[in-house]
Amino acid sequence: MNRYRWMGALDGWAGHSVRGLPKHRETASATASCSGTRERFARTAKASRLPLRCGWLGILLLACGLTAGLAAASRDLGGGFVDHGVATPLSQHRGMVATSDGAGRDVMLVWLYDHRGGYALLMIDAETGKTEQFATPYPWGGDGPFASLLSSRGKYYTVFGNHFSEFDPVKRAFAFFQKNAPQMAMSLTETDDGTIWAATYPNTGLVSFNPATRKFAEVRSANTENWFQYPRSIATGADGWVYAGIGSAAAQIVAHDPRTGGTQALFATGERAPGYATVRGHVGGKVFAEVPLAGGPKWFELAGGKALPLAGKPAAQLRPIIAGDQGLFHARFPSGRVAQVCDTVERTLTVRDPKTGETKRVTFDYTSDGAHVIALAAAPDGTITGGTAFPMRMFRFDAARDAWDNWPAHGQFNTVTRQGDRFFVGGYTHGFLLEWNPAQRWVHTAKNGKSGNPRFLTECDAVINRPHDLLPLPDGHTIVLAGTPGYGLTGGGLLIWDRAAQTRTLLTHEQLLPQQSTMSLVALSETKFLGGATTGAGTGGEKKAKEAELYVFDVTAKKIEWHAAVFPGAQVYVDLGPGPRGLVYGFVDRSRFFVFDPVERAVVHSAELKDSFGPVVTGQGPRALVRDERGRTFVLFTKGIARIDDASFAVSWVAKSPVPISSGGDVLGGRIYFAGGSHVVSYPLPE
Repeated sequence: MNRYRWMGALDGWAGHSVRGLPKHRETASATASCSGTRERFARTAKASRLPLRCGWLGILLLACGLTAGLAAASRDLGGGFVDHGVATPLSQHRGMVATSDGAGRDVMLVWLYDHRGGYALLMIDAETGKTEQFATPYPWGGDGPFASLLSSRGKYYTVFGNHFSEFDPVKRAFAFFQKNAPQMAMSLTETDDGTIWAATYPNTGLVSFNPATRKFAEVRSANTENWFQYPRSIATGADGWVYAGIGSAAAQIVAHDPRTGGTQALFATGERAPGYATVRGHVGGKVFAEVPLAGGPKWFELAGGKALPLAGKPAAQLRPIIAGDQGLFHARFPSGRVAQVCDTVERTLTVRDPKTGETKRVTFDYTSDGAHVIALAAAPDGTITGGTAFPMRMFRFDAARDAWDNWPAHGQFNTVTRQGDRFFVGGYTHGFLLEWNPAQRWVHTAKNGKSGNPRFLTECDAVINRPHDLLPLPDGHTIVLAGTPGYGLTGGGLLIWDRAAQTRTLLTHEQLLPQQSTMSLVALSETKFLGGATTGAGTGGEKKAKEAELYVFDVTAKKIEWHAAVFPGAQVYVDLGPGPRGLVYGFVDRSRFFVFDPVERAVVHSAELKDSFGPVVTGQGPRALVRDERGRTFVLFTKGIARIDDASFAVSWVAKSPVPISSGGDVLGGRIYFAGGSHVVSYPLPE
């Protein structure tokens, strides 16, 4: 059996968090199990044909673990554009809890997430599999849950899309929602009187709601930093103080007194170290914290708005609060039964009764608009191949058969490319590198093993966490991976992989451009390439460089031989591509087009295109510049497709897209392919 296990969600918070269950709790798993049987595939393929013709909304969930040859039913959008369907017609859970409804029946509450964000809450009857889907009752702007809490009163809480919400399974409705300061909760807790507290990204806002009085209050920002803050833990003490643990550029704890409204940071700048401060409430009302400091991690008791040093980790019992991050899976129903598996790919819920030992498995349905297409490119087998999130899946579209394949993916495919007869993937997290042989059957990737197709080659840990470009050099055996670093860090490195020797060179930002990361790459020769940097830091990190640079890198010497800020004040070189006569095309800050001469090391042409074309596509691996087999260069803007005149460097529209273009882009069989949210769309290249 091939198995794809849910292991966290957006921004790399792997695993799930369940608090408030006894240590002897039944083992449970929010698992997506993939049988791939012929009977199940036939049923899935048949059921999928109608939804895939239904356009951009209302696509039924496909129960496809390992699938092959799923009919795409491509659809004409007019003007030459063709919608080939949804690459991964599934949704990801963003928190699921076992509870009961108004009739005392066991139900599972599941936050659903697709390319639109957290669009609905699903209620599954554990006995029958019957479902009800409750649309998010406010505009969420593409956001989704990063934390949730099931209260002692049986209500389900979260904060995302700048709104706090309460779902009541007894009333089968959202009983309360209220707009709050941006943006989403990173942690929630409950006090002894039932008050719900949440700490929010990106400015450590504090939100409170008293379910008895229905009073809502907030502190819009309890702490000031020049980086986005992740308050991944929150706790309240018996003395009434509220504490939030913050990361990740520099750990901090914020203390808040609701009676006075005052807030204070507990650690001075010089004491702090990168990482996350973790606060936990314990039985008896005490709050303890572990904090990474300049001299190493230390433990504290938090009381009266102060941090009191401890000799070591205290022996104390956590308060029984059911809360966690986006991977929360609370398994025990009030009846005592335990959810063993809630599978959003196979659409099954398996529940065990510890009293009788009986296990029951039910199937359920829900609607989805499909997972977000992160990256795609033409593969050596003549297909369009790429990856989606969330869930993390690998897909392959065969235009000749008008059919899809879809498999579990090893993480998030940020950037993809081909070299010779192989297809390569640079992925999040840890900047992993995979090699896929499309001539062989798909086999689940095994990390640090020789098995698997795609095959795991290496990873970059914190040096590169989110890859942004993957460059195959024309020597036929060198692959270069670039991107931003780990959480809370600034400055990303480069990975140079030698396929012939099966060896790697991993360079840090200190060896390249200090405090910058590489966003884009283009080959200049077999041994040299041009890199475009970004000042952006790793997630939750501090931006330190004032402007991004271009650089020329010598692969043989393994060093930069030239670099300069050719556009003063520029923040990111979004994409680079080969131009005519040895020149390089590029886009800086999404709307300024330029032509660079790598011999003279000078910009020979530039034009601001914001007003006439809008921004080029962006993302974690944009592929905005696409070259066809005839050497013509096309540009993917969010509004449509344009072409660059190689003589005059003028940019002109080829066609306006009927759907927003979310990411690029490659050419195959005389058509240019791109992503439109969860869909793969193509357009015929002009003669």
